[in-house]
Amino acid sequence: MTNIVIYARFSSHSQTEQSIEGQLKVCHAYASQNGYTVIDEYIDRAFSGTNDKRPEFLRMIEDSRHKRFKYVLVYQLDRFARNRYDSAINKAKLKKNGVRVLSARENISDDASGILMEGMLESMAEYYSAELSQKINRGMDLNASKCLFNGGIIPLGYYIDNERRFQIKDDEAQTVQTIFNMYVKGSTMKEIIEHLNSLYIKTSRGNDFNKSSIRKILTNKRYSGHYVFKDYDVPDSIPRIVSDEIFNQAKLILDKNKKAPARAKAKEAYLLTTKLFCGLCDSPMIGISGTSATGKTYFYYTCNKNKDEKCKKKSVSKDYLENLVVSETKKLLTTEKINVIAKEIVELCKGESNTPTIQRLQRLIIENEKATKNLIKALEQGKAIDVIADSIEKRKLELEELKKQLVQENIKYPILTLREVKFFFNQFKNGEVHDIKYCESLINIFVRKIHLHEEKMTILYNVQDGLNSVVLKPNSLYKDTMVENTRLELVTS
Repeated sequence: MTNIVIYARFSSHSQTEQSIEGQLKVCHAYASQNGYTVIDEYIDRAFSGTNDKRPEFLRMIEDSRHKRFKYVLVYQLDRFARNRYDSAINKAKLKKNGVRVLSARENISDDASGILMEGMLESMAEYYSAELSQKINRGMDLNASKCLFNGGIIPLGYYIDNERRFQIKDDEAQTVQTIFNMYVKGSTMKEIIEHLNSLYIKTSRGNDFNKSSIRKILTNKRYSGHYVFKDYDVPDSIPRIVSDEIFNQAKLILDKNKKAPARAKAKEAYLLTTKLFCGLCDSPMIGISGTSATGKTYFYYTCNKNKDEKCKKKSVSKDYLENLVVSETKKLLTTEKINVIAKEIVELCKGESNTPTIQRLQRLIIENEKATKNLIKALEQGKAIDVIADSIEKRKLELEELKKQLVQENIKYPILTLREVKFFFNQFKNGEVHDIKYCESLINIFVRKIHLHEEKMTILYNVQDGLNSVVLKPNSLYKDTMVENTRLELVTS
């Protein structure tokens, strides 16, 4: 059985507590029908989906790191997020932890262009981040641009002053230095942990030290004077606690120790998970592996109902199917089609960037500037000079705060140009089919849903007229299923 969790939410606007019960009922029914085991529920009451500042939502994202569940099931996708940018970012976080989002009421989200844009944003962040991040991100976060603290857990050894700048906390800084010095001089992590815990020294969270907390300290570039926020890295911008030499020595030892033990074998990636459906019963198809009598491992997709013998759909060769989908999808990438897609994305991006919050802030800025002009006129006429001067100063401070909020809000909604989007999609024309990251991005962006029948496969793409019917070659599709004495095991991803 595959472990999943349910996320449910209702906002305070026109929804009630009963809507949570309805969401949970539908989600549990969906889980039961598809053979999933619900191990937890995350419920946010009276929280909007227009941002991700929801306690249970954030807890769910954090818990995904522990890899106890494979899917997050929602009633429908607008319960997860109503903002495509937040949705793309949080889906990417979950995906890095091996978790995907499922909808009980829909296999797709609203319109094809929207899905295409969300997939594009996610893949830009994951696949082309190094090349495109400067082009797409029009501005830096205001705090990050000034190397100010941006919230979260304050690293051990620092405190934040009234101006939100990092300052050294002497007693904790000594602990950090002790950790680095012991490690570079040959002490094991176990010895460092025992030493610190014997002195009742705690982590920045107030907990006992363990390997994870020691490793986080040894890899935290802030201790060598770097301001780090997302992809923003500024050397010599905050007070350093250790020298570059000691920090780099520790890194070399960490890297050496990381390579020393035998590595666990790589987990097979099933690229069509959540997009591939059985042509006989419309159930999701999931990944399985099989080991033959000779010890060779084979990989397949099988109908989720096969394990209960409720569907007669044969298991199919993973490699053949994935290669066929990638090959067919690449055919979409003509110059004409890319131009059409790019225009749709840019128009949608512009529309979604004009949010109610941005409109409100723009209106308040205009009102503020108009009021300030009126006050200045009154001041010129000599009316209540002291009172008016104070009012003008207050208006200026208010204007600065409004503009700051507007900058921060605009950063959440990058405006993509036609040239940038075309450039991005053109990268897929000559991608290498053996590059797993390339194939994953291609499928994630363009493929909406696949139905696998006995003699054909239909692919629904996130583009206009995006339905493709492909005739299958049975000998290739089922070739691995002919292996005798094969032991199958579920390896859903």
